[in-house]
Amino acid sequence: MKKRIAILGSTGSIGTQALEVIQQNPDKFEVEVLTANNNVDLLIVQAKQFQPNAVVIANPEKYNYVTEALKNEPIKIYAGTEALNQVVQMESIDIVLTAMVGYSGLLPTYHAIKAKKNIALANKETLVVAGEIITKTALENQVAILPVDSEHSAIFQCLTGEFMNPIEKILLTCSGGPFRGKSIEELQHVTVDNALNHPNWDMGAKITIDSATLMNKGFEMIEAHWLFGVPSSKIEVVVHQQSIIHSMVQFEDGSVKAQMGLPDMKLPIQYALGFPERIKNNFPRFSFTEYPTLTFEPPDTKIFRNLALAFEAINIGGNMPCVLNAANEVVVEAFLNRQISFLQMPEIIEKAMGKATWIEKSGLDDLVTTNTETRRITKLLIESKI
Repeated sequence: MKKRIAILGSTGSIGTQALEVIQQNPDKFEVEVLTANNNVDLLIVQAKQFQPNAVVIANPEKYNYVTEALKNEPIKIYAGTEALNQVVQMESIDIVLTAMVGYSGLLPTYHAIKAKKNIALANKETLVVAGEIITKTALENQVAILPVDSEHSAIFQCLTGEFMNPIEKILLTCSGGPFRGKSIEELQHVTVDNALNHPNWDMGAKITIDSATLMNKGFEMIEAHWLFGVPSSKIEVVVHQQSIIHSMVQFEDGSVKAQMGLPDMKLPIQYALGFPERIKNNFPRFSFTEYPTLTFEPPDTKIFRNLALAFEAINIGGNMPCVLNAANEVVVEAFLNRQISFLQMPEIIEKAMGKATWIEKSGLDDLVTTNTETRRITKLLIESKI
């Protein structure tokens, strides 16, 4: 039987590539739900092409526009964030691909898990903000969380057949972003356009900036901690400029397993949607002769402070990773709007972590409150810089 897929964030980078995978495998997948925040024109095009059961536009101001455009289609149309939380519970859905960017993906993912839907997780912030709650809820509801991030997909693939063997270390690879090897003095003059020019991956603006600051790798470390039950002390970030080895696992006998391939997000998307089957495709193949040299080096956490702040947040625990994420979302938006400089981002995040209220044991309501408070604090810190 075909797997019926709900794509949360279908107009973003992951969502559009997921639809390519689905289009190439019409015998295996069909689209049940599509959602978007503001990109109504692309959502409408996708809805007409894939004919889902329902679409959700998170921005209610766009509801009439979408309704008018799809009035001749047999598609249910909903609007608002509460509709997102409800639509993922539809009985007809087999798997929910959470490809929304940032904190906004948390509650829909939580409600999907409560409804016993398997999750293809591309929204790392869900586990950064509420890793303990999400993993516990998934276990209680016997829900599989299948990672879509290339690094976590790689780790998951390395662990297949090895779940009884303890992990000695996870080696989380990192391209180093566009500013690998740059000095503090050079980073003082970084522009938004410079930061958006990633050497290996084609991603949305927010994730690309996170990659440039290495916050993305910090988030991935926290995500790996929750997905694979490994403490941060056993997760090592390794700069691998070529982005061919997507991550590695070292076992207690010293053996290291690596998953390799060209940097193409369609491969981990397809693996998550098709698991446990590996689906034949026509994606470009990796050739060792085209990459005769693979390099590795440690990250510079003194220059790229965000990575160190992520380790600090997970070691403090409680709601501190939620604080980290909220502050980061605000500073990235401010940087993209050219309100603050590249180097001011980690400076403001660190100050926000020191000012936000720390809660050792956080429920979901606590995390919602923390997110709101931290955003307010961070915006005030930004205003003091302008």
